[in-house]
Amino acid sequence: MQLPVVVGVDGSDGSLRALDWAAAEAARSGLPLRVVHASLWERYEGRRPTFDTERPTEQILAEQLVAAAQERAQRLGPEMRVATSVQPEDPVAALVRESHEAALVVLGSRGRGRIAGMLLGSVSLALAARSHCPVVVVQARAPSTPPESGRVVVGIGSATGPSAAVAFALDQAASRHGELIAVRAWRSPAHEVVSHPLLSGTPASAHHQQAEEHLEEVLAALDRSGSSDVTIHRSVVQGPAHQELIEAAAGAELLVVGARRTGGWRGFHLGPVNHAMLHYAPCPVAVVPDSYLSSRS
Repeated sequence: MQLPVVVGVDGSDGSLRALDWAAAEAARSGLPLRVVHASLWERYEGRRPTFDTERPTEQILAEQLVAAAQERAQRLGPEMRVATSVQPEDPVAALVRESHEAALVVLGSRGRGRIAGMLLGSVSLALAARSHCPVVVVQARAPSTPPESGRVVVGIGSATGPSAAVAFALDQAASRHGELIAVRAWRSPAHEVVSHPLLSGTPASAHHQQAEEHLEEVLAALDRSGSSDVTIHRSVVQGPAHQELIEAAAGAELLVVGARRTGGWRGFHLGPVNHAMLHYAPCPVAVVPDSYLSSRS
């Protein structure tokens, strides 16, 4: 069974950009598209008696909204299978549930209502932290730098072993017939002395060498057979990870970062780098939970 690309819509300009991105992704990948609108309209209009045949106004508007979204998506991909769903539920809860049976979930960075003027909507942030599949957050405004076709950037953290984010990024670059830029940022504390017995030179050169070795280990563990035909560019840079990733993402079609499970209801851990990317990245951002790698194999 093909898992769909799920996109959350609310009628805002940001959700229209997310819809267009999701439709293009579904059409390019040959996946079905599922358009979801969730709203707690019952909270505002009150519950109606079971014998009342009139539907709430918000429900009618929601059905019109997803119908318009379906028509828009169908114009972008005439052969694409498009389904819709209107759910009287909290948007985060609805999209988290959808994420159990989705290839990825897409939504805009800003929504309607009080949070519309914020850099990042509360739904986007909450979903990125709790989703069971990769989440792509699309900025409300078009990037100032036109994206280069097929260019995908991924941030490499300090964790050892295969990376779920890199696996997703490699898949994205391959499906786009593009290139992958793997960025490993490092920083060395001031007045540090080299302690590694196999490393020599200044502390800065030692940290740079360690970062290079770690990056190669992550990439080698991901593609042991070397069968991937994606061109991978390594970028080992000194500086804050969020700053280096934002610079690398200029002109990219997609920036990919990882999120690790913290356990329980809290979902996944979104550190300061994730928050910075979701707020300030110049291109769509994919947040990939660490469980993606096991589901992929």
